[in-house]
Amino acid sequence: MSAEAIVTPKPRLTHFALFVKDIDRMEKFYTDVVGLTPTDRGPHPNVDVDVVFMSSDPKEHHQFVLISGRPDNVDFHLNQQMSFLIENLSELREIRARAKEAGVEEIRCRTHGNALSIYFEDPEDNMIETYFHTPWYIPQPHVVDFDLDQSDEEVMKKNEEYCRADPGFMTATEREAKMAEMMGL
Repeated sequence: MSAEAIVTPKPRLTHFALFVKDIDRMEKFYTDVVGLTPTDRGPHPNVDVDVVFMSSDPKEHHQFVLISGRPDNVDFHLNQQMSFLIENLSELREIRARAKEAGVEEIRCRTHGNALSIYFEDPEDNMIETYFHTPWYIPQPHVVDFDLDQSDEEVMKKNEEYCRADPGFMTATEREAKMAEMMGL
């Protein structure tokens, strides 16, 4: 019998993404009315939509995300994903194992540079992301696969190399200070 420590993840809901019809109007509303600060924007690298990341916390790159592409003929609100912050790769692996055990067949491992994530759907096809922050920052959006079966050292080394290759690279601490300045804090 193995003497491995039992991992108990403690997920926290951290951000919400919303499909919208008019991204400029919605960005203005969430900036002017709600008080969020746009932190990054751009076209998604894998899908033909525009993305605006928003936050009110300099420690969080985004707490809310607007995504273009909501069809005009949809009479209900679309939730793009629910995301939960965890602490490390061990917790990410544990959640992946639990999802597999629950019968989830497709689990995608993605790095965004500033975060390592897994994505999977719940029983009613709602997208869930669990992720943890890395010590690096690159402008968003970024989406690249990574291998969660590699050692912690290999995953982190490859992610750092990926981030440092981006011209917008900085440490997470440098980005946090920059965001605090952007938010007038």
